[in-house]
Amino acid sequence: MPVERAGKVASAWIDAYPVLQIKDRDEGSCFGGRGLFLWRIAGLTRTLAPGLVQLKEAQLGKRSVRKASRSDGRIHALFSEETRQSAHGREGWEKRYVKNIRPKSTGQEALIDALDREGVTLALGPAGTGKTFLAVAKAVEALENGRVERIVLCRPAVDAGETLGFLPGDVEAKLAPYLRPIYDVLGERLGAKRLKALLAEDVIEIAPVAFMRGRTLNNAFVVIDEAQNCTFAQLKMLLTRLGWRTTMVLAGDPDQSDLLPGMSGFSDVAERLSRIDNISVVSLGERDIIRHPLVAGMLSVL
Repeated sequence: MPVERAGKVASAWIDAYPVLQIKDRDEGSCFGGRGLFLWRIAGLTRTLAPGLVQLKEAQLGKRSVRKASRSDGRIHALFSEETRQSAHGREGWEKRYVKNIRPKSTGQEALIDALDREGVTLALGPAGTGKTFLAVAKAVEALENGRVERIVLCRPAVDAGETLGFLPGDVEAKLAPYLRPIYDVLGERLGAKRLKALLAEDVIEIAPVAFMRGRTLNNAFVVIDEAQNCTFAQLKMLLTRLGWRTTMVLAGDPDQSDLLPGMSGFSDVAERLSRIDNISVVSLGERDIIRHPLVAGMLSVL
């Protein structure tokens, strides 16, 4: 039995403790203390796991049990730290929320410094280098610290070589499939419930590229993702929306544009803006890829 499953079963034992009232064969009485109970269930976990699951389902229903299992993936304190490390081969394997983002490469460190220092930052690099994650995480950090009043998310509605036709719903519903990567990061940093509330209050705004003309974005953190799918004219229009006390980030991979050859203006805009002070152009490379080791290998030959 995997260690994670054993931990969940141990947690189920603890939840079932007030109901089960298991007798001690040696002493002929109920377990006298919670500590003794925890000590004894360690050896019974493997054998009684199916029965525990059925008991929990009978009390709470299958749906509640499955939801609880998904939400609690931690190993119970019954197991030692050595057991946790041996189960996954490294320390700190458990996924936890990290308030402060730490760079995992020199390129990411340069990007984080630029996001903290400059008003406009362009992040260019291959897939898996953390461009979108770092930009959105810094946007959430700025919102939490009160440096900005809202987050504006913008991404061109360009399909990756496959057209699905017209999508149902309002503007936000139509853009939802394109903004899924950004929503994933926001959900990880804020939580699903708070993210939904901030979207309803327009603290986090979905701004289509087509409707940005004429706007001025003040007191905001603007994230423009997949900027390689914008033309030169679109990028010029987006950049000139910059208002007071606003941070703007443009992230994209010039080598993975879904536009026709020569239509993307991201590389041209980045080259021109690199000559201007107080604008950072950060180029990430294959050494900054943190997604999967094979991603860097495949991009080196594709």
